[in-house]
Amino acid sequence: MELTAARGIRLPPAAAFVVMGVTLGLVLFAASTPSPLYPVYEQHFGFTAVTLTAIFAVYAFALIAALLTTGALSDRVGRRPVLLASLLLLAAAMAVFAVAGGVGWLFAARVLQGLGTGVATGTLSAVLLDLQPRPGSGPTVSSVGPALGLAVGAIGAGALVQYGPAPRQLVFWLLLVAFLLAAAVLAVVPETVPYSPGWLRTVRPRIGVPVPARAAFLAITPIVVAGWALTGFYLSLGPSLTASLSGGDNRLVAGLPLAAIFGAAAVGSLLTPRWTAARAVLIGAPLFIAGTGLTIAAVAVGQFWLYLVGSAVAGLGFGPSFAGSLRALAPLVGLTERGELLTAVYVTSYLGFSVPALAAGVLTTHIGLRATANGYAAVIVALALIATVAYARRTRTNRDG
Repeated sequence: MELTAARGIRLPPAAAFVVMGVTLGLVLFAASTPSPLYPVYEQHFGFTAVTLTAIFAVYAFALIAALLTTGALSDRVGRRPVLLASLLLLAAAMAVFAVAGGVGWLFAARVLQGLGTGVATGTLSAVLLDLQPRPGSGPTVSSVGPALGLAVGAIGAGALVQYGPAPRQLVFWLLLVAFLLAAAVLAVVPETVPYSPGWLRTVRPRIGVPVPARAAFLAITPIVVAGWALTGFYLSLGPSLTASLSGGDNRLVAGLPLAAIFGAAAVGSLLTPRWTAARAVLIGAPLFIAGTGLTIAAVAVGQFWLYLVGSAVAGLGFGPSFAGSLRALAPLVGLTERGELLTAVYVTSYLGFSVPALAAGVLTTHIGLRATANGYAAVIVALALIATVAYARRTRTNRDG
């Protein structure tokens, strides 16, 4: 592969690949950082669970907007300029979090973070594919890196909030410095895509499900929505539920279920890249259902350790089932239609990530957190069961046909 490089020092492609993989992990590390702080903000600024989940949801809506409008931008103007803009947006978001003096600041920070994350993740995935040292390493890092970043971010943020000075500021100042350093390092990362005119046309939203993929898309949509809805709950109301189950407000403990579900998802993604799409979905989905069922049981009996186990099992199932869903769809369309299809998948994912969590915030104010968590998990189990049955029937029909 020929790399376009300006004059000056450039990292070798293999070293640049590692740097970009670490940067992807950093972006998602920051995405989970506010979660252990939500109960702190709730007490400090005096808002309700509805406001908490709204602050969480605007991040996903901003991310969707960025995904729809800038998904193909780096294909025309180059990877580095788009990445630089996204990293500076994320640095600005961290600064707003660090100086936040009220709810409005938190909304502004989350919007900036959603926009920056939406632009960065798509572009970084493309860069990793461009620079991959061997076939398959780019997609593997693109799937494992985010889950690992979310897991480490939850633990790291929880530890800094609980044991570090300035609990509401320190982690964000550190992340601000990290994003500025990542932006500076771009100067030595080789550019893999030359600039071409007409880039404004790429910011028009393009989303669609081509006819050959529609049946499979409908079959996997419930498991995609279920998986992302569960992670949305963990990242928004999860720390409050953890405090209720553990009987304390230790922020490091609040990060443990997040680390369990996302860490297990990373492990699941690493263990199953050679599986067929059908095997990944039909093994991953039942594991996800079992794990979610364990979390329902944990809430019912008030056992935090069981909640951790359920979280890990659900994550272990979510990783393969989502990856398998993507692998099932991709071969059904041509290369020129794949971008629109994947955009449809990710928009569906992030809507599932945000809208149910927002509804849960409203329900919490009426029926309480534990009852909401149980009902939420029950709906997720039902969706996953529907998807498993639909996909199994589709697989059997295709095989018999």
